[in-house]
Amino acid sequence: MELHDVWFVLIAVLWIGYFFLEGFDFGVGVLTKLLARNRIEKRVLINTIGPVWDGNEVWLLTAGGATFAAFPEWYATLFSGFYLPLLIILVCLIVRGVAFEYRAKRDEENWQRNWENAIFWASLIPAVLWGVAFGNIVRGVKIDENFNYVGNFWDLLNPYAILGGLVTLTLFTFHGAVFVGLKTVGDIRVRSGKLALQVGLAAAVLALLFLLWTQVENGDGESLVALVVAVVALVAALVAVKAGREGWAFALSGLTIVAAVAMLFLSLFPNVMPSSLNGDWNLTVTNASSSPYTLKIMTWCAGIATPIVLLYQSWTYWVFRKRIGTQHIAEAVH
Repeated sequence: MELHDVWFVLIAVLWIGYFFLEGFDFGVGVLTKLLARNRIEKRVLINTIGPVWDGNEVWLLTAGGATFAAFPEWYATLFSGFYLPLLIILVCLIVRGVAFEYRAKRDEENWQRNWENAIFWASLIPAVLWGVAFGNIVRGVKIDENFNYVGNFWDLLNPYAILGGLVTLTLFTFHGAVFVGLKTVGDIRVRSGKLALQVGLAAAVLALLFLLWTQVENGDGESLVALVVAVVALVAALVAVKAGREGWAFALSGLTIVAAVAMLFLSLFPNVMPSSLNGDWNLTVTNASSSPYTLKIMTWCAGIATPIVLLYQSWTYWVFRKRIGTQHIAEAVH
């Protein structure tokens, strides 16, 4: 396997890790309006991801940096063509991070409510736009012979990409609801399970349509295997939620996201960004990659740094593994 193929796989793994981890982050943010009944319950939801949300975003930064270094042509076309949606996502991530930190700085009702609204919208909008972005990457966009994007923002809002956005929104919300059930106690834990079933059923229908559409247009045998794994895992996750097996439900909802994103990358390879205008203008792992020497240096750096990051993040999750509930918040409120 050539180094550019290796780095395509590594970038796929980074995006899979990001969607697995940030997926439940976004889901919990959306649930602050769908699940929480009062301010104390909103604090419980926010506290479930409080110790880990910023670490989860490191996967996005690493994926973007790896793309820039390993596939500069892909990075240039992607970030110039998708400039507006990616800028919106960036602004949302900034606002969301500020909201987590500033929400509790003052006790005024309006102050806290406004930051809570910011958390909700800054979680919902990226959850949709990531699906729209990856839907367009797989489907293909208007790239000319110079590898420049020549479409506009409205070209990105096609039915396939919009369906992809609805899939990521519902999958992330389901993933978040399952995570809340795993991390909480009391009534909020019970209600998160009921909501997870409702959202999960919607996600199952939308995901099946989207993945079948992807398979018909771009799939092969390997992507078909990933499709089957994603569908089976999602159904099994719903069964686990119904049975109250929250640990299994979370693992299976995560496997659903892993398999679904893997299917998109399998459908994409060996392209990294297809042209809808002419197949000869596709960006591929070959014509979009850096030099072999650059990729070799990157491989050594990644081999040293990646285990350290994984160990540190795993330790963080272990330290903050205990469940929380409204009884842990009440004393601080009063």
